[in-house]
Amino acid sequence: MSVTAVPLQPVKRSYKTWLWAGVVLAIAVAVALAWTGTRAPVAAKGSDAQFLAWNKGQTGVQTTASGLQYQVLKEGSGAKAQEGDGVSVWTVGTMRDGTVFQPAGDIRLQVGGAIPGFDEALKMMSKGSKLRIWIPANIAYEKAGPQHPLFGKLLQFDLEVKEIVPAAVLQQMMMQQMMQQQQGQGGGAPGGPGGPAGPQPGGPEGQ
Repeated sequence: MSVTAVPLQPVKRSYKTWLWAGVVLAIAVAVALAWTGTRAPVAAKGSDAQFLAWNKGQTGVQTTASGLQYQVLKEGSGAKAQEGDGVSVWTVGTMRDGTVFQPAGDIRLQVGGAIPGFDEALKMMSKGSKLRIWIPANIAYEKAGPQHPLFGKLLQFDLEVKEIVPAAVLQQMMMQQMMQQQQGQGGGAPGGPGGPAGPQPGGPEGQ
C-alpha cells in the first residue's frame, strides 16, 4: 500500500516575522522575570542600604550628595522654594512596606522647619512640581532620638507643591495677623492661610 504524501505549504514571510517576534518577546519576558526574581527580594526584604543601592538604578531615580533619592513625576514652573518660604504641599508618607505614617492630604510649613531630607526636596521644587522621594534615616529623624517612632527609618514621600509664599511676604502676613490679634480684631494664628502649619502627626516637621 502506498502512502500519499501531503505536500507542506511554505511558511509565508509574514508568518515568519510574527514567529520570530514571538520568540524574541518570550526571551525578553523570561529575562525580565529572572531579573525581578533576583532583585525583588532585595527591594522587599533587604536592609535599607541594600534597598537604596537597588533603587538607585531604577528608571528616573536620582541620588543627591546627602543620600536623598528622588524621582521627578512632574516638572513645575516658576521659582523654586527657598529657605524661609511658606509652602502648601500635598503629600503622603509611607514606609518601605507600604505602611502609611503621614496620611494623604495638604500641609503647610516653612522651608527649613522640616526634617533635612524633606527640606532638601522642597528646595528642588517649584509650584506644580511632583516628586517621589526616599529619605534615608540619617537625614530623617536622626536628631529626634530613639524615642521618636520614626527614628532609624527609611521614609518615602510623594509630594506636590501647590503654593509658594516668599519668606518676606510670609513674614509680613504673620506680622499683620499678630497686630490683628493684639487689636482684638480676630485673625488666625500663624498657621492660617498662607502661613506655616503646626506639626502634623507623624509628618515631616523637624524636631
